[in-house]
Amino acid sequence: MSVDITMPQLGETVTEGTIVRWAKEVGEDVHEDEVLFEVSTDKVDSEVPSPVSGVLTEILVAEGETVDVGARLAVIGERSAPGGAAPAQPEPDPAAAEKPEKPEKPEEPEATAAPAEPPPAPAPPAREPAAPPAAVGGGAVVLSPVVRRLVAEHGLDPARIAGTGTGGRVTRADVLAIIDARNGAPAPAPAAAERQPAPAPVARPAGDETVAFSNIRRRTAEHMRRSLDASAHTLVVAEVDYEAVERARRPARERFKQEEGVSLSFLPFVARAVVDALSEFPRLNASVDGEALVVHRAVNLGIAVDLSFEGLIVPVVRSADDKRLAALAREMADLAAKARSKKLGADDIAGGTFTITNPGGYGTLLTAPIIHQPQVAILSTDGVRPKPVAVALPGGGYGVAVHPVGNLALSFDHRANDGAYASAFLARLREILETRDWAAELS
Repeated sequence: MSVDITMPQLGETVTEGTIVRWAKEVGEDVHEDEVLFEVSTDKVDSEVPSPVSGVLTEILVAEGETVDVGARLAVIGERSAPGGAAPAQPEPDPAAAEKPEKPEKPEEPEATAAPAEPPPAPAPPAREPAAPPAAVGGGAVVLSPVVRRLVAEHGLDPARIAGTGTGGRVTRADVLAIIDARNGAPAPAPAAAERQPAPAPVARPAGDETVAFSNIRRRTAEHMRRSLDASAHTLVVAEVDYEAVERARRPARERFKQEEGVSLSFLPFVARAVVDALSEFPRLNASVDGEALVVHRAVNLGIAVDLSFEGLIVPVVRSADDKRLAALAREMADLAAKARSKKLGADDIAGGTFTITNPGGYGTLLTAPIIHQPQVAILSTDGVRPKPVAVALPGGGYGVAVHPVGNLALSFDHRANDGAYASAFLARLREILETRDWAAELS
C-alpha cells in the first residue's frame, strides 16, 4: 500500500508552496516524523515531516517548483517484506479495463505575481497519472484546486466568471477580481491586461546587477497589491509623549533583562496599550468577510518581523488581551527569534486579528503601512526621539521640557470604519501611553 504526500496548508490564507529541498532521495527509507522536505510559502518556511514510515518510491515535484496546496508531491510505499518478497499488488478491476481511460487535460498555471515558469517535463509512462482538475456543471468549466476552493468559499458560479486563461480558463486572478469587486474594490476588465501596452524594457548598463525575486518577495508583492486593491486604505496619525513610559522603563531595563531574558523596548508598552484600547474599540479588531464585518472576541496580535531585509513575516501573539506587559515582551521576542531562524509553525502565523509593525528602530518619522488582509487595521510605531514639548506648570501656565516623542500611524480600512472611530481609538491609545502608571505594570 502506498501513501501520497501532498502540499500541506501552512497557514489559513496560503494557497501554494515552493519545494526548497528534498531531505530524502527515491529509494531511501523514511521514518514517521522524520523530515521529508522543506517548503517555502509567502508566510513561512517549514520542514515537513513524513506522516508514515516506508520507502520514498517517487518524487513528483522537483526542488524549486511551486504547486497548489493539496497537490501530490511524492509517494511513499511499503518496505519490502523479509526475504525480498514484494508486497502484493491489488487485482486489476475488470470493469475499469473495459473502459478506455480519458486523456488527462493538463493543469494550467494560475496567474500570480511571479513570471510564468516553463511546463514540467512529461512524467514517465510508469507513473500513476494525477487526478484531473474538477469539472463543474457536467464538465463545462474546468477548475484547478485553488480556484475550486475560492469559488466554493465565496458562493460563486464559475459559469458566470469570464476566464482570462488559455482557452478561456478561469484562473485564480479572475476569481479574486470578482471577490474584490464584491468587497467594494473595482474589478478590472477581464481583458484589460491584454490591451495594456507592454512596459518598456529596463535599461541595463554594464555593471548593473539583476536580482531575481525570492519566493517570499514574490508572494509578498502579490498580497500587498491585493490588499491595496481590496481595502480603502486611510491613514490617521497621533503624536505621543512617551515620558510616562520612559520614567518607568529606564530604571527597570537591567532588572527586566535579567528576569525576563529580553530587552525592554517601547514596543511592549505600545502592544499592552493597543490591546486595552481595542477592548473599547472592538470594530478595529475585526475582519471583512464579503459585505459583513466579523468582530473578533480575542485579540490575536500580529507583530511584523523583518527577515534580514529579505522579506517580512507576521507571527501572532494569541490572546494578547489576556497578557500583561512582561508576558507580551517575552512572547514577541520569542516569536521574532523563531521567525529569523525559520522555526515558525503554521499555528504561529495564523489567526491574527490586528497587526503592529515597528520600523521605529530606524528612526522613521511617519509610516503608512499596508493592511494585513483580511484585517481592517495595522499600526506603525515610528521613531522616538527627544523633542521640546509644552508642559503644564504647578502654578498655572506652561513651560518647555524635553521628552521622548514619537508618532503612531494607523492604516485602517474605510469600508469597515469611519475616520472618527479610528481617530478616537488612536486618541485613547495615546492617552493610555501618556497617563498610565507603567511602574506599577512592571512591578
